[in-house]
Amino acid sequence: MFTPEEIQAAIELRHELHRHPELRFREFRTAERIAGLLEQKGYEVTRGIAGTGVVALLETGRPGPVVALRADMDALPIVEVSDHDHVSQTPGVMHACGHDGHTAALMLAADALMRLRDQLCGTVKLIFQPAEEGGNGADKMIQEGVLENPSVDYIFGFHNRPGFDTGEVFVKSGSAMGGNDTFELILFGQSGHAAMPHLAVDPIYLGGSIIQQLQGVVARNKSPLHSGVITVSTFHAGDAANVIPASAQLTLNIRSDREASRQVLIQQMQATIEGLCSAAGATYTLTPIHQIPPLVNDAHWSQRVVEVAGQRRLGTRVRSLDEMPTMGAEDFAFYLQQVPGCFFFVGNGADSVYLHNDRYDFNDDILEVAASVHVAMVEDILAVTSEH
Repeated sequence: MFTPEEIQAAIELRHELHRHPELRFREFRTAERIAGLLEQKGYEVTRGIAGTGVVALLETGRPGPVVALRADMDALPIVEVSDHDHVSQTPGVMHACGHDGHTAALMLAADALMRLRDQLCGTVKLIFQPAEEGGNGADKMIQEGVLENPSVDYIFGFHNRPGFDTGEVFVKSGSAMGGNDTFELILFGQSGHAAMPHLAVDPIYLGGSIIQQLQGVVARNKSPLHSGVITVSTFHAGDAANVIPASAQLTLNIRSDREASRQVLIQQMQATIEGLCSAAGATYTLTPIHQIPPLVNDAHWSQRVVEVAGQRRLGTRVRSLDEMPTMGAEDFAFYLQQVPGCFFFVGNGADSVYLHNDRYDFNDDILEVAASVHVAMVEDILAVTSEH
């Protein structure tokens, strides 16, 4: 499907992107590099969507569906400690999630798709997205019309997955990645002397009670057949050894496998906080600061990805998973709320360092696998037949 020269070019591009990582909404160099290469390949390119997003169109000139493929471009604020020859040259920033590989794989797919143009109908739309890491770049691109003009019928994307064999292609139908809701909770008590707590309303003690009770929400309010977790990730209060502070600030993070689980966890979290604060004589504010919905794969297209990849013997193994591979969030979920499609996974290596680690590196050996699945799904949907 790909020439040795194309594969080598994709590896070199991946290394180049890894050396020059950029944080969310700052992917200026990456976006311009990608846009320029796509234009050289013959694509119609639009820049600046949601700031740094790039979209490339391949119009076949024949009527048919519009299939979108998406890659994310942003890096993380992590200091890389690896010693390979493409280590990050940007202080404090690295590609610790493999978005450099996702982008390079979609660029590799772009080569084959352009060659197949005369054998396809409809339109291919390549989406290079900013700010997947905490910036909800997918949602912002949707708001700016990335799924329109022409209107997307189906969408596909992938993520590399450490802990699975190199090149293994797998899909989870339905709930495939967790939703992410983050809240800032501020507790307002009454300050006082540490020796006289009965004259104060202690927000630290109250915060500790809330932390304990929230675990009961997960264990006793959510169905045990569904997945969810509540984590208190920050707790700040006080600055003197002999003073009960007047307030405390906590960050609460909820992960959920489906909208029903999400609603139960949020509602019960709110009820728990309200009840404990009322009993303690405290007040509070609870402010949502970030939200990504659970990623839910379309059942038909999940099955079809497995069938197509299996028939073509793509990767080292192809399978469906019954369990969610991760509760990590992925803003590709926003696209799947709008159009049917599938977000599949490719194993980065059983011994690969996990994502968001300062020693992580994308496995170049899976570039061809991921790109091949992208191309195969476009061919499956857009191949010129008597029906098109």
